[in-house]
Amino acid sequence: MNFTVVGPGAIGSLWASYLKDAGHHISLWSRQTANQIVIKRDHCLANTFTNNDPSSVMNADVILVTLKAPIVEQVLTQMKSYINSDAIIVLMHNGMGTAEAIKTHLPDNPLLLATTTHGAYRPSSDLVSHTGRGKTLLGAANQKGQQCEFLVEVLNHALADVAWHHNIDQALWNKLAINCAINPLTAIHQIRNGELAQPQYHAQLTAIVSEVCAVINAQGFKAEENNLRQIIDEVILATSQNFSSMEQDIAHQRPSEIDFITGYVVKCAHQHNIAVPTNQALYNAVKQIEQRW
Repeated sequence: MNFTVVGPGAIGSLWASYLKDAGHHISLWSRQTANQIVIKRDHCLANTFTNNDPSSVMNADVILVTLKAPIVEQVLTQMKSYINSDAIIVLMHNGMGTAEAIKTHLPDNPLLLATTTHGAYRPSSDLVSHTGRGKTLLGAANQKGQQCEFLVEVLNHALADVAWHHNIDQALWNKLAINCAINPLTAIHQIRNGELAQPQYHAQLTAIVSEVCAVINAQGFKAEENNLRQIIDEVILATSQNFSSMEQDIAHQRPSEIDFITGYVVKCAHQHNIAVPTNQALYNAVKQIEQRW
């Protein structure tokens, strides 16, 4: 199949590399200006990819979007004239809130949402390391997307495990809850994930989980505080040596995804008249840091 990977950061580069090794035709769309981009994954041979080529986008069967959430709408709007109406759009990024805008801009395209727990690190623009194996969940965001379950087999052949989720929003809310617990605290305090296991963060984590669970349930999905807290503690332990993406954004003075993580929870909470003071305070703190630059 023909894939265009939009936003070849760590996760995008990882998928581009694995998909090309699986025999697919892969092009990239990135902020880099070069016509070609070289990506080397771990100890594998380097692959060369066409970059920012409109004809490759026009021929793409799948547009895999691994951009950061804040720029998804802007970039896909710029690419809109090149995207075939039959191309499957796959949104794979942290946070929630981009799908509705994409449905408006590309109403005829099958739209899928994805979440992955694979770990990737990009020490430089041409290197990517697969730092932890995980699982990818895929699901439909519109009616045409429901006809695209076959893509699970394609992706699974390239980078297992991939599974179809009939209620992908539930899976995305679960992932969002984890991000709400880990990302803002690690970003504000500039610490590794594992530091959150220290006693001084216990009360804040408990409050975050309680507030997010209330919002998830109000949205019509299922969340139970004790179960969610256990999952978050397990993730903190499993990724103890990792820096969260938001921590890295703040460390490098880049705009973070706070509006699409904690900010999305706060927005939904307001719609249901639910008080989320801990999440609101964390959201405000990250925004204040960003405004200093």
